[in-house]
Amino acid sequence: MPHPPRLDEQVCFPLYAASRLVIRLYQPLLEPLGLTYPQYLVMMLLWEDASLTVSQIGQRIYLDSSTLTPLLKKLEDKALIVRKRRPGDERVVEVSLTKTGKALGLEAIHIPERLFARIGFPPKEALQLRSSLKRLIARLEMT
Repeated sequence: MPHPPRLDEQVCFPLYAASRLVIRLYQPLLEPLGLTYPQYLVMMLLWEDASLTVSQIGQRIYLDSSTLTPLLKKLEDKALIVRKRRPGDERVVEVSLTKTGKALGLEAIHIPERLFARIGFPPKEALQLRSSLKRLIARLEMT
């Protein structure tokens, strides 16, 4: 006889739980930098690409502008980024790093390895998991 969905039989719950637990582990690592996890995601993008538009950032980290705008304002208040309207198209807001924001990247350099050392997750398994999650994300984006 069919039964209602069970939590331990779902794929969505382990993803949700793992995400929350990983973010919680990031908190003490990010605290000395004065960043929240979503702010850290934005900063990582800007450390890769010194200048991006708000919409590019939102697309890459899956946040809408109503969530992203206050987050960017806080980073700007900390003098880590600068937001400027694009000349010729004022609807587009470009985000770039300040010198302080660039320097913070060097302070953050060891965060990923510290996190995985704390978890005790073998690097090979971490790479396999990341690959599987990227494939899942790609499929979800197609739906």
